[in-house]
Amino acid sequence: MKITKMDYAATGAFSQTITDYLAQNEKLKPFYNHFPSIDAFEAQIKEKEFTVKQRQVLHKALQEQYSSISEISPKVQQSIDLLLQPNTFTITTGHQLNIFTGPLYFVYKIITAINTCKQLQAQYPNYNFVPVYWMATEDHDFAEINHFNLFGKKYSWETEQTGAVGRFSTEGLDKLLEELPEQFPVFEEAYRNSKTLADATRAITHSLFGEYGLVSIDGDHAELKKALTPVIEKELTENLSHKLVSETSAQLEELGYKPQVYSREINLFYLKNGLRERLVQEDDKYKVLNTDISFTLEEVLQLAKEHPEQFSPNVILRPLYEELILPNLAYIGGGAEVVYWFQLKKVFENYKVAFPVLMLRNSAMYINRGNASRMHKLGLKPEELFKPYLELKKYLSSQLHEEELTLEAQRKVVEDAFKEVEELAKTIDPTLVKAVAAEEQKAYNALQMLEKKLSKARDNKHEQTFKQLENLKEKLFPNGSLQERQDNLLSIQTNNPDFIPALVDAFEPLEFKFTILEEE
Repeated sequence: MKITKMDYAATGAFSQTITDYLAQNEKLKPFYNHFPSIDAFEAQIKEKEFTVKQRQVLHKALQEQYSSISEISPKVQQSIDLLLQPNTFTITTGHQLNIFTGPLYFVYKIITAINTCKQLQAQYPNYNFVPVYWMATEDHDFAEINHFNLFGKKYSWETEQTGAVGRFSTEGLDKLLEELPEQFPVFEEAYRNSKTLADATRAITHSLFGEYGLVSIDGDHAELKKALTPVIEKELTENLSHKLVSETSAQLEELGYKPQVYSREINLFYLKNGLRERLVQEDDKYKVLNTDISFTLEEVLQLAKEHPEQFSPNVILRPLYEELILPNLAYIGGGAEVVYWFQLKKVFENYKVAFPVLMLRNSAMYINRGNASRMHKLGLKPEELFKPYLELKKYLSSQLHEEELTLEAQRKVVEDAFKEVEELAKTIDPTLVKAVAAEEQKAYNALQMLEKKLSKARDNKHEQTFKQLENLKEKLFPNGSLQERQDNLLSIQTNNPDFIPALVDAFEPLEFKFTILEEE
């Protein structure tokens, strides 16, 4: 496997906010704690406070959740048990429960976490580092997770279930499995033998990444939610996070950066089976939108004390909840995630919770042997593929010893000729000047038409070359976006079973370079 690295900025696929962050632009420094370098983790370790009791609660919850796995990988069990030790810390990434893992970046996030732990272990041998996948089980946007693309075809899971997707029964996924072009044992086993989507996703990540000690955690757990009770109370009575996030968002906007998320006055949902709806305050009542459920202040605060599991944090409070229940040092996310974490720093400071190191996940493009062959036949390098199609087409034309076709010189000759005719008309009959101008326009239009015809004729000479370029761009940038945002793991792993180990070998999390993997 040939590996090529390039700067994120050079891909043209990442926001100015992210490229400024990676360049450590001074303007962004107030919005994060430590920039992600190997040395920064020493300070982060000192700042992270996590008690023995918190570790015990976490360990017990994970043991309960992993009871759905018939045979736990020794590496995963070791990771879970290490969390009881005061010198053990986590590196966390999170994502929705996309069926069949969804787009490739799901896998890239997890491998970034795994490799970060490896690098930290080598640098800080007196500590233990556990990679964690935070399962977004409480998310209720089913339309975002119910489909995936495989070999250019979209497959969808249809169900009438509502509420937190992690609680969904896997009923109906068996029909989807039967639609696939072949059997995929990891997913067959998970979806046919798991009761819920959360259990199935845990089984999938365990099968794919168990050998690397990855721990998948479900925050939808009564004992874990107790850590959120003080936050729920302040959220209901003070709208605290809304005030703090609004201030930070305004500061980012003043600097020319667009906020990624917008806060609500109450950043909580009410959570029950089949239901996850926003909590809103109307006069002296706390109402659950789209239902008849409402509470007085006293009732809702009592509920927070007795049943915090009936509250679900939204995108603003979920990161804080995560950091309250994990001995976490860093959060790994995509570009949009890193930006919205910038908006949360004041929330963490207010609750006196260490703000984690923010890391951009590894991004990659995979070029299989067939596409690599096409690329080389076209005389292109991997990093050149990020250029727009028309720019590459122009480049290939020059390589074919064809300069850009233009009749500009001829237009200039015609223009000069008509100027002479116009001067002659003025001396003989000035009324003919308009007729001269009209004929000049006709000649100009004729030349323009001929230029297009000549250009098209020349393009037809090299139609096959340009078609190959167009097909290559579509394969590697489906729908005009990065491959990782469209293609699924199975589209590569089916033909290359060693794809995940290849990623583990290639990714350098703290290097912050876009990775291109090319089959040789």
